Amino acid sequence: MKVKVISVLEDNYMYLVIEESTREAIAVDAAVPKRLLEIVRKENVVLRAILTTHHHWDHARGNEELARLCPGLRVYGADERIGALTHKVTHEQELTFGAIRVRCLFTPCHTSGHMCYFMWEDGSPDAPALFSGDTLFVGGCGKFFEGTAEQMYTNLTQVLGALPKETKVFCGHECTVRNLKFALKVEPENEIVKKKLAWAKQRDDEDLPTVPSTLQEEFLYNPFLRVTEESLQKFTGKTEPVEVLRTLRAEKDNFKKPKERPHPQAVLAFDWGLFSPFLEKK
Repeated sequence: MKVKVISVLEDNYMYLVIEESTREAIAVDAAVPKRLLEIVRKENVVLRAILTTHHHWDHARGNEELARLCPGLRVYGADERIGALTHKVTHEQELTFGAIRVRCLFTPCHTSGHMCYFMWEDGSPDAPALFSGDTLFVGGCGKFFEGTAEQMYTNLTQVLGALPKETKVFCGHECTVRNLKFALKVEPENEIVKKKLAWAKQRDDEDLPTVPSTLQEEFLYNPFLRVTEESLQKFTGKTEPVEVLRTLRAEKDNFKKPKERPHPQAVLAFDWGLFSPFLEKK
């Protein structure tokens, strides 16, 4: 099983998972069809299916075009809002693609129909892979757009957190530096956070991905997986794990919010001097 990490849009990842004996492939979160098909051709594989984690456009917008261009393509997901959906999957349902085994893991919260995909090959020495969409990030977790802290706590502890510790984590966005800056605010004495942040900044400078991490690593520096730690309880002022998580997410939502970009037409208007009469001093 070979995983191709494909950077698209502003900070998204889509993935091409190749079954090397048959040269057949499955895509995860196929947002940019043209880019995906370029990789498919370059790797000389046949695209058989798409696994979509959730319906948001930056994860699912390529489904319809790919279904049109690739007759017979199967599109899997857990939400009726996913475009071109052919196979609706349920929690712990297992799929098989050649030697590749997939277990669907339902993680509602970011969206009410969010599904993660755990993949492995029987008898392979390689570590299994988790495609976590916008539920679990390197150093962070997704926003609670359509769910609750209780749901995310279950997702992170009982569903994803219970997977083998060597599992490689392939998430939906490249936001590791931002996540780890917040993690350092939460745990300023955590040396592992400091080292991982320095590494992530170096990767960022070199325009290289920070995925995959491993689940074992995430428990050492990801604050959302560390809600029972004393340092996290001290930061949030809470002791009950779900309340720690709820407070942590609210803090993260307000952490160095990026400034809103000015409207492009407004920028042009300033450049052309159209606002000058209003800006002149009386």
